[in-house]
This record gives sequence, C-alpha cells and structure tokens, in this order.
Amino acid sequence: MRLVAEGLAALRGERVVFRHVNFEVSSGQALVLYGPNGSGKTTLLRILAGLLAVMAGRLRLLDNDSQPLTGEARDGALHFISHQDMIRTQLRVRETLRFHAALLGAPARDVDAALDVWGLSALAGISGGFLSAGQRRRLSLARLSLQPRRLWLLDEPLVALDAQARARLNNVCNKHLADGGIIVAATHEPFLAGMRTLHLSSGA
Repeated sequence: MRLVAEGLAALRGERVVFRHVNFEVSSGQALVLYGPNGSGKTTLLRILAGLLAVMAGRLRLLDNDSQPLTGEARDGALHFISHQDMIRTQLRVRETLRFHAALLGAPARDVDAALDVWGLSALAGISGGFLSAGQRRRLSLARLSLQPRRLWLLDEPLVALDAQARARLNNVCNKHLADGGIIVAATHEPFLAGMRTLHLSSGA
C-alpha cells in the first residue's frame, strides 16, 4: 500500500493553511508531521482521512497492485485517532470499546484483548467520567487494536501519556509497521525510531 500526496493545499476559512505539500509513504513506513500551532497538521490528517477536501493537489491511497482505493474500500483501510478523546462519560471502559467494535465491525471477543494491550483491563468497569487524561487517551488509542487497518492517522498520540503508556504505544506502532502498515502522525515529540518528517509552516 502507498499513500501519495502531490501539491496539496488547504484552506481554513479564507486563509491558506498550507500549500505545495508532497510526500509518499509506503507499507512499513511512518511519517511524522511537525509544525507550529496553526500550521495545518490536524487539517492535513483530516484531509488524509477523507473528512476535508483539498483546495488543490491530488491525494491517492493505492493498494498493493497500485490501484486506487476509493469510497468504502478507502474508509475501511484506515484508522483516524483525533487529538480529542470524545469519550462518553456515562459509558464504562469495556462498554466504550464494545461500542467502537460494533462500529468497526470487529468481533466483540477482541475487546478484552484490546483492554489488555493498552493496560485497561483493571479499569474495564469504570465509567469514562472517572478516567484520568492519560487513561482516556489510552482508551481512544485502544480502537487501533480492535480492527486491523493498514493506514493509521494519529493526531497528537502522545498527549497525556506517561512513560509506560508511551512504551505501549511504541510497541503497538512498531508491530503495525512490521506487519506492513503505514502511520502518519502529528506530534511534537517523535516516538518511533526512523520516522520520516514533514515540516509544515502556515501558508508556506
């Protein structure tokens, strides 16, 4: 699989956020987006996820035969984890993951495995409103372990994570890359060895 961006440009309101963005990321590779606040890192991730349109340029997600993935096939090939956790405070941790498993079409039996991977098993019966910021972040990231998808788009994945949780994230991401996945992440701190970098500057 390859993700190819050619001459991307984006607007936020009436302002050009970025332009002339070019990159290619293939299976087993990770790309980290750097740039100051307002430079368009989240906007670019949302474009890659198909949630926003580009002002100019071309974006393609290609399968192993270099055929473009579109529509449901494209949507089913990616995970987008926003910097906003969007945890329902009234749902317990296990219920939250069961909800996401149903949305993703993942087997309910995989919920307990995801809880274990992210160190959430002891919190499975706790309501989301009682979780710390780091626990909420791990619960959001646990969606990655529910359904295998080739392209991961991660917006500030390290926010609120302690050293142990960062090690868990690092292990999960390294396994994903070893299995031929792709990661594009916006973060102020690199967390994977050998990540390629793309620097954005507002309106550049």
